[in-house]
Amino acid sequence: MRSPGRPEPSRAVQRDFWRRIAAGVTTLEAAQAVGVSWPVGSRWFRHAGGMPPISLQDPTGRYLSFLEREEIALLRAQQLGVREIARRIGRDPGTVSRELRRNAATRGGKPVYRAVVAQWKAQQAAKRPKTAKLVGNDLLREYVQERLAGSLCRPDGTIVTGPEPPAWKGLNKPHRADRRWAMAWSPEQISARLPVEFPDDESMRISHEAIYQSLFIEGRGALKRELVACLRTGRALREPRARSQNKPQGHVTADVVLSERPAEAADRAVPGHWEGDLIIGTGRSAIGTLVERSSRSTILVHLPRLEGWGEGPYVKNGPSLGGYGAVAMNTALTTSMSRLPEQLRKTLTWDRGKELSAHAQFALETGTRVFFADPHSPWQRPTNENTNGILRQYFPEGTDLSRWSAGDLEAVALAVNNRPRKILGWKTPAEVFEEQLRSLQQAGVATTG
Repeated sequence: MRSPGRPEPSRAVQRDFWRRIAAGVTTLEAAQAVGVSWPVGSRWFRHAGGMPPISLQDPTGRYLSFLEREEIALLRAQQLGVREIARRIGRDPGTVSRELRRNAATRGGKPVYRAVVAQWKAQQAAKRPKTAKLVGNDLLREYVQERLAGSLCRPDGTIVTGPEPPAWKGLNKPHRADRRWAMAWSPEQISARLPVEFPDDESMRISHEAIYQSLFIEGRGALKRELVACLRTGRALREPRARSQNKPQGHVTADVVLSERPAEAADRAVPGHWEGDLIIGTGRSAIGTLVERSSRSTILVHLPRLEGWGEGPYVKNGPSLGGYGAVAMNTALTTSMSRLPEQLRKTLTWDRGKELSAHAQFALETGTRVFFADPHSPWQRPTNENTNGILRQYFPEGTDLSRWSAGDLEAVALAVNNRPRKILGWKTPAEVFEEQLRSLQQAGVATTG
């Protein structure tokens, strides 16, 4: 067996690295935790396309572990015999004898047992390379490639080339650029369709995961890496699911998660609990929406662009001039909520957007406690999501929302609040909200008297 030079880290180290990646930590953190350099960890992740190239299951006790090989190396250095070493590590003497004979380092001319070299030799000997299905089956490969990257055609069979995309550079999920027009079946669609079109040909079967591995893992299959651009996401690297759900949200602390919201806000019996979000338009324009959970009354928050917008090129991590940065959002929300009686501004439930990262100051100024819904859980703000759908009738997607003045937004809110709603027994939100105000005033008079 050829000399390994500097042997790569053991499979146990690599397995630990990929487990940490699957748990959602960054590549840098995973590399540091397992004791390899960041460039090595980054190379592992990039060459594997973000997918674990090895099984994450620990090998059975039938095989010697790296720790056992370290113990053998230490005991051998103390000139102990094979049977004594076997007794101390709890293995059969034949196992230890074969290990010393097969996996010892021989670069110096005589066998010297070193744990790292022995582990590398064992890993090399254990490899059982198999020809990938897409490499050995031309018909299957052509079918998969045609459904994934085939050209679009008109009904008469004329090929439509589509836009000319930029050269593929392996960048992850390129934004704001033309993408290649292709048939773009997902690997799952391709895999599920094969038994339908080839019911009697068992060789025309492949799992969707094998197609993904052929695309993402370097050298795994017959498909070119640049065909990842034909996937729906266009990602060059697969993003671990736990990592995608682990976005930085430092402004959401344990005391403002949805589970901490008062129970009275859930049943809608008590007024004064609101849900909020943004409607986003083109050119980083937005409108804030506030909906009262009990009456469904809507307030639209005007978010004008700030001074300096459009006067120069966009500055990454510079001041937010689009109108819904944390400072501007706080000011606009405070102005809107402060117009309400104190009894009608108890809580506000928002999604996890950074625009409300200064929620502590907003709560201090208005007396409204802020709570954040769980990630990717729009159903936890159902009233607001439904109202935003209604508002899209006036503010369609793909339009510039900064052109509307505060007066325009007030007119739209008035129209929406005066629509009768089935959930309110065909009363309007404005009527129900007026009843709430009257009941608060009467309760205040009675208390004063």
